[in-house]
Amino acid sequence: MFTSGVALSIPAIHLATLRLASEIRPAAAGEHLDIGAGYGELIAALRERAQYRSRACDGHLGLMRVPDVPVDRADLDREPLPYPPDSFDLVTCTEVIEHIENYRGLFREAFRVLRPGGAFVLSTPNVLNFRSRLRYFFFGFHNLFGPLRVHETEMHTAAGHISPIGCFYIAHALLNAGFEDVRLTVDRWQRGSIPGAALAWPFIQLYRLLARRKEARRFKTLDPVNTPHVERMNDWDVLVGRTIVMGARKPLASQG
Repeated sequence: MFTSGVALSIPAIHLATLRLASEIRPAAAGEHLDIGAGYGELIAALRERAQYRSRACDGHLGLMRVPDVPVDRADLDREPLPYPPDSFDLVTCTEVIEHIENYRGLFREAFRVLRPGGAFVLSTPNVLNFRSRLRYFFFGFHNLFGPLRVHETEMHTAAGHISPIGCFYIAHALLNAGFEDVRLTVDRWQRGSIPGAALAWPFIQLYRLLARRKEARRFKTLDPVNTPHVERMNDWDVLVGRTIVMGARKPLASQG
């Protein structure tokens, strides 16, 4: 069963999450749901900046430390979110999807419970920064992901990182769930990635161009919708960013 990823949820991630949420949905009030809220640090940070009424959903009750926040229990891998459609204006989900099996199902649930025009913002470790790519090349595991113990129960710790997900697949899942206006930022640059990324930059961009041409001509995998998200995988922020923060909007004329 999934428990909140509170061990890795830090202020820089919260600030990046809230900045992106305010860009996607400038109205700083409404109903807010924090999925995998843990101790409630993100909710506390939001209360300092906006007038949202927050509630939390987590795999375990009793973690919340922010007063007057209702907490509902749900197994995010096996159960739908316990809310009717069109219940929230903002849904956040920081440092959670790397701990669960079915992040695409969770995105569909976030879409369902959002009101038209609402924003969904999430974060996850950036498996595409230079240090992570280098570690994967030599060791076979991304940064913050490693060999898993069988039947691990402490899924809220780094040992419970079971799903390394790159930014393209997050964007793809958001678009498939019905979202629009998919955006990406990072919490901060990872200093250990900067020197290697700078040295490799010309070669990465050259290979990107060659691979992109092959994908377009031979495999026919690129189209106007997915191409911007393919290109984004080798942006400087992605190459040196520590944590990926992504968000999207539920269309006003949603059919979902």
